[in-house]
Amino acid sequence: MRAYRAKVVEPISLPDREERTANLEEAGYNVFNLDSDDVFVDLLTDSGTGTMSQDQWAAMMRGDEAYAGSDSFRRLRESVADVMGFENVVPAHQGRGAENVLYGVLVSEGDYVPNNTHFDTTRAHVVNNGGTPVDCPTDAAGDDPFQGNLDPEKVRELADDVGAENVPALVVTVTNNSMAGQPVSVENVREAREVADELDATFVVDACRFAENAYFVQQREEEFAESSVAAIAREQLSYADAVVMSGKKDALSNIGGFVGARDEDLFERAKQRGILFEGFSTYGGLAGRDLEAMAVGLREAVTPEYIESRVEQVRELGDLLRDVGVPIHTPTGGHAVYVDAEAYLPDIPPEEFPGQVLVGELYREGGVRAVELGEFAFPGEDRPQLVRLSLPRRSYFRDHLEHVAETFEKVSARRGELVGLEVVEEPPMKELRHFSARLEPVA
Repeated sequence: MRAYRAKVVEPISLPDREERTANLEEAGYNVFNLDSDDVFVDLLTDSGTGTMSQDQWAAMMRGDEAYAGSDSFRRLRESVADVMGFENVVPAHQGRGAENVLYGVLVSEGDYVPNNTHFDTTRAHVVNNGGTPVDCPTDAAGDDPFQGNLDPEKVRELADDVGAENVPALVVTVTNNSMAGQPVSVENVREAREVADELDATFVVDACRFAENAYFVQQREEEFAESSVAAIAREQLSYADAVVMSGKKDALSNIGGFVGARDEDLFERAKQRGILFEGFSTYGGLAGRDLEAMAVGLREAVTPEYIESRVEQVRELGDLLRDVGVPIHTPTGGHAVYVDAEAYLPDIPPEEFPGQVLVGELYREGGVRAVELGEFAFPGEDRPQLVRLSLPRRSYFRDHLEHVAETFEKVSARRGELVGLEVVEEPPMKELRHFSARLEPVA
C-alpha cells in the first residue's frame, strides 16, 4: 500500500501514434531529444524527477540565500552527519558536479580506478582526469541476493598488473546501477575497505541510492535482519573515506549533490575545487531552498514508510512485465526494472543496438520513455544489452504501471518487423554519446 496520497497533480496527455512516430524520427531515434510534453509515462531516469513531500516544500520557504554561512547549508550538513555519518560536506549542483569535485582531486594521468561497475558520468569523469575506469563486478547471478557486489580479487589482480601506486581510489556504487540496480552487501563493503587499505587507496562509496541499498540489506543480509534501514545505512557508509552523492536520488530532491570526506586534507582539497567549479562552500551552486529540500529528503529516505513503498513499487512493475512475458533481470532492483533487450529482440545484434530499438518502440507504441544501458550507452564495454525503466519517486500509480505493461504487449506483437539502428551523429566523447547522438534505422 502506498504511504502517501496526491496533494498536487500535473495533467499529462498521450499524443496519437502518428505524432509519436514523427517525434521519434525528429529526435534521431534518441529519446533524450524528445520534449517532455510529448511523453506520457517518463521512466528515463529517477534522477531529480520525483515528487517532493509537503515537509520538503515547507522547508524550502525558509531557504537562506546567503552567499556565505547559509543556515540552509548548516541544516544540510547536520542531516548528512546524522543520516550518513560525514561531518565534512562539500555541496554541488548535482551528482556529476560532486564527481567532478572528488575525482578531480583524486585521479591523475595514468591512474586506474576500479569500481563494482562504473556508471556513465563516473566513467567519463575518470577518463576526463586522465584515468582508466575498470569494472570489477562479481560473477554472481541467478538467486544471489547481492549481484551488485564488487569482486575484491579482481581489484587485487588489477593492482598487481598496474602497480598499487597507480590505484589512488577504489569505488563501490550502491546500488549498482549499471548492473541492473542490484544491491551491495555490508560484508562486501567491509571487504572493499580491506582492499583499499592494502593498496593505500581512498575508499569511495557512490551513495546515490544508499537508502534503497540499505533496505535490501535489511531484507537479505542475516546480520541486519533486526536493524533499521537508518542504522544499516550508517553502518555501510562508515567504512568509506568519502562519499559522492546525487541529491536527486536518495535525498529525494529535484537538484543537488555533495561530497562527504573524513580526511581533513581531502576535504580541504575538495572544498577548494568546489569553490572553483560549483560555488562557495556553503552553497555549491545551489539556492538555499534546494539545500533545504535535500536536508529534509535525506531524513525521509531512511524512514520505513517511504522506503518500503519505493522498493515495492519497482517490484510491482517487474511483476506486471513478467506476467506479459517480458524478460527482466531478477530480482528487481530498488529504483528500476531492467529488461534484457538481447533476449527480447534476439534477431537484432548488439552492434545494431537492440536496447535502443526497444526504447524507440516503447515510445512509438505507448509514449513511454526509457533508457538503453547497453552497447549504445557503453560502446565497446561488452555489457549486457539492458533497457532501464526507472520509476520517479512518489510520482506514478498502478494505472501508469499497467500502461507500461500494455505498451510492451503492443511492441511484442510487432517484434518480427523491427530492424536495428546505426549511429549517424555522435559527440567526440563516446562515454557520453547516448545523451545526444542521433541514429537511423539500418538500411
